[in-house]
Amino acid sequence: MSSSYGLNDLLLRLEPVRRDVAGHPMYAHLKSCDDVQVFMEHHVYAVWDFMALLKTLQRHLTCTKSTWSPAGTAQIRRLINEMVLEEESDEIDGAAISHFELYRAAMQEAGADVSRIDAFLARIREGWAVDAALTACAAPAGARTFVRSTFEIIASDQPHVIASAFAFGREDAIPNMFGSIVGAIPDRKTLATFELYLNRHIQLDGDAHGSMAIAMLNQLCGDDPARWREAAEAAVRALGARIAFWTAIQQALESRAARAATAPQPALQ
Repeated sequence: MSSSYGLNDLLLRLEPVRRDVAGHPMYAHLKSCDDVQVFMEHHVYAVWDFMALLKTLQRHLTCTKSTWSPAGTAQIRRLINEMVLEEESDEIDGAAISHFELYRAAMQEAGADVSRIDAFLARIREGWAVDAALTACAAPAGARTFVRSTFEIIASDQPHVIASAFAFGREDAIPNMFGSIVGAIPDRKTLATFELYLNRHIQLDGDAHGSMAIAMLNQLCGDDPARWREAAEAAVRALGARIAFWTAIQQALESRAARAATAPQPALQ
């Protein structure tokens, strides 16, 4: 069984769920800046746990110890390190910034609440377990479920499983997902940094990171049918978690719209 056959088989299995992610009805609910604020207050946790997946892969596939020795293949090391470079310290408008920090800045510009994600990170820095930190900061329920799913994949401790969730649950899916959000942006002035973030990911993941992540998965699975099956299962699981997350955000947006529709209107003077 060749790696190309394994990849083709995986892609065939993913086709329906990839369509469901790309065509999710949540995107149509992003009609106002208030809607985008709700979205960002949920989605920021996925921006954070993206880095958890990426840094876990870097730990598995490179040597991060001070007593360094070559680990894995040089090609895989280059693939993962190049992605880390741009995700953790990209150059935006002449300054270095992580994509998470760029997203937080976009939240502030849009008027979204950053207090819960800041409280979450403060607890992570103090050494809290992820699940306990999510609960303590009152992260939205859909975000908590999504992050838990990510960390269950990380806990597998299998590089090909984690790489598949990263490649197909994130890098391969992002251009279509974020393209739909860019098309729905209601106020490009208020949401300028958010649009910059989205377009930067569409550019990177569509042009480079997506193919790099798949190339990395190809090397990790090789000609092993069991690994390809496990990779397919991880990708389906990651995309299923994304669909559930988008549905949770859609429900939050619908609830906000319903409350706004039934709120007492100010009396005319």
